[in-house]
Amino acid sequence: MDWYVTKNIRRAVPTEEIPCWPYARFYTETTEKLIEGERYHCALYFGVPAADGRGLIFYVLLADDATGEVLLASWKYGYYDEEEVPSLTARFPAMHPFEREITEQFGIRFSGHPFDKPLRFAQDRADRGLTLNNYPFWRADDPSLHEVNVGPIHAGIIEPGVFRFVCNGERIVHLEIVLGFQHRGVERLMRETGNRLRQTTLAETIAGDSAVSHAAAFCQVAEGFAGWRCGALDAERAVAAEMERMAMHMADTGALCMDTGYQLGQVACEALRTMTINTTQRWCGNRFGKGLIRPFGTRFPLTPEKRELMAGNVTDIRRRYEEAGQDIFTSPSVLARFEDCGTVTRQQMIRIGAVGMAARSAGLKRDVRYTHPYGAYAETVEHNPVVLEQGDVMARAMLRYREALQSADSVLALLGREPETDLPEPDFGRRWPGNALSFVLTEGWRGEICHAAVTGPDGEVLAYKIKDPSLHNWYALSLAVRGAGISDFPVCNKSFDLSYCGHDL
Repeated sequence: MDWYVTKNIRRAVPTEEIPCWPYARFYTETTEKLIEGERYHCALYFGVPAADGRGLIFYVLLADDATGEVLLASWKYGYYDEEEVPSLTARFPAMHPFEREITEQFGIRFSGHPFDKPLRFAQDRADRGLTLNNYPFWRADDPSLHEVNVGPIHAGIIEPGVFRFVCNGERIVHLEIVLGFQHRGVERLMRETGNRLRQTTLAETIAGDSAVSHAAAFCQVAEGFAGWRCGALDAERAVAAEMERMAMHMADTGALCMDTGYQLGQVACEALRTMTINTTQRWCGNRFGKGLIRPFGTRFPLTPEKRELMAGNVTDIRRRYEEAGQDIFTSPSVLARFEDCGTVTRQQMIRIGAVGMAARSAGLKRDVRYTHPYGAYAETVEHNPVVLEQGDVMARAMLRYREALQSADSVLALLGREPETDLPEPDFGRRWPGNALSFVLTEGWRGEICHAAVTGPDGEVLAYKIKDPSLHNWYALSLAVRGAGISDFPVCNKSFDLSYCGHDL
């Protein structure tokens, strides 16, 4: 039986139709796809206790960026099977977080894994002996090298993480990033509750700056189990997602200006970000869009009055941001700090499985709105990604600038459509069918988000899996600072602006 082939549409897949191979064939078939490099990438790879209680089943979702297809397959691990299986990471580094998580959760080892270290420090990890006190950091044994440890308490009093630098003088030789200090149990909570409203609000908290993106992903998983969609509702969700993208890209443009000491650019961008999220608040009552995205309907339809208000605000914000950008990107002090700093090459991005704006800043055209269109992007919005080649801080800053302007144009086009007057109310009472898998790929402002749910015979949730783009892109930060001065780390870090909580699920 060959791969189960589908697309990024709201339609559940019967699990009995997903091929289940012996691991040897699974390894071979997956290798044949991933070896093509840029065309295929792994959207998700995760384990589920078998519904009959006998062993574990592991599902993989491979995204075909050339055709828009998504390929599904699985393999089963019995409790009497070998404790080790060959590692895909040994050949394809982008698989490392998935295999590390499987080891952490189920104790299965992958022989030949070059980075066999804890991904997180979950309370329910298989090996309780793995603690922060015995984490196997790479060691600097050369007397010309020294180590600099930052964290786990963040200097900005935000979220915890360890950044262990190996340096030669001021020059960074290697950076090892350790996260997972607050494994919050989000996936477990999503699995254990059958309350759809609670699941939606949990999705909004996966990464607070991506509340709209993750809530929309959950709702599309729920709607996928029912095979349900509404074009007018999809259009309004696209407005919310692009508003979120505008706000965060403007905020990060300002933060990058702050790290270079360009205060005028900082305050201008922060003010515009505030105008953007205040516009979202006028729409739904919350600046981050919480409460706006709900399954099967909405309680905040875009009335003609709201459309007029939002269109006026977005037009003004776009004009002001374009003017601010012209000042920022012609400032010699800013350009001197951004250009040729923190470069990651296109080939490196492919190898680590980078997604979203980080990948696009290095010439990798990876954008779910384009490669695997969903919702309004499949019908209403013809999206063409912004792609730059340099892969440095300048490219990441400029890409944010251009994407925010592009998002404003998309919002204005969507607001200009004829309003829908009878959008449905949310529905939290629908049961999920048994023995099915529902998934969705969406494009958050950081990049590709993937949610998937697997149900058992009675519709009970066996697993709910979440992938935030930060899972892949944290490693890009490690690559960006190799060979740079340690003083370059803050601006490199801000140019990615990755999520701790999106990683620490």
